[in-house]
Amino acid sequence: MSSEESVRLTAGDVELTVAPANGCRISSLRIAGTELLRQGERYGCFPMVPWCGRTENGRFRNGGVEHQLPINDPPHAIHGTARESAWRTARTGAAEAVFTYELADPWPYTGLVTQTFELTEDSLALQLGIETYDDSFPAQAGWHPWFLRNAFPEGKGARLDFIADWQEERGPNYLPTGRRIEPTPGPWDDCFGMEDGLDVTVTWPDQLELTVKSRTEWVVVYDQQDEAVCVEPQSGPPNGLNTHPRLVTPIDPLEIAATWTWRRLA
Repeated sequence: MSSEESVRLTAGDVELTVAPANGCRISSLRIAGTELLRQGERYGCFPMVPWCGRTENGRFRNGGVEHQLPINDPPHAIHGTARESAWRTARTGAAEAVFTYELADPWPYTGLVTQTFELTEDSLALQLGIETYDDSFPAQAGWHPWFLRNAFPEGKGARLDFIADWQEERGPNYLPTGRRIEPTPGPWDDCFGMEDGLDVTVTWPDQLELTVKSRTEWVVVYDQQDEAVCVEPQSGPPNGLNTHPRLVTPIDPLEIAATWTWRRLA
């Protein structure tokens, strides 16, 4: 199947559209005809691979070797390379699909990324895996959804609810300082930790409640725009290639999963 073809999954009155040619992002999630994701080629919900958030000055080390990544959010490198690349459609069904992406320049190591989607009438299961073909390397994986703040124009704007065990103190360069602090009130562009796995609810009052869960303990919450709110499960904190490196080895791939579940309130 051509990577340029959008893939549409359905379950009851739920429709999910994935755009393999545009970073294998979810371009649309509609429940009973209502779009929940911000529209546009930069939005939807994209995978963050092989790193999440900002990498300081675009530099990271693997053992004694330092690498320089392209600076796409000066002075940092942000959100990985996969969101700007075409993926291959490996398998599709009525309500599930699998896609792959070969790691390549400007990422300095070779490997395979696999992303899967499984849709039901009240949930979406997401998985990302990173394997290496050769050398071990540090990596991260996660998702960056843009949930429409006003998905229901006749209703109130989206509300975020979560209880975090800590917040990563954010420095003036928008990177964690290394200090963990008590969670602060929003608005946020911040990383939070949840020791028992992340659990964040987006509620459109009187309309819909959507909960994002994952066994990973890291989540970035961004709600500084009028148009959307973001709940980003990720395998490590921003700048984690440097501060919390997770090595992908030939016998130990990196795997992360998340589930969105929803409940209709109307």
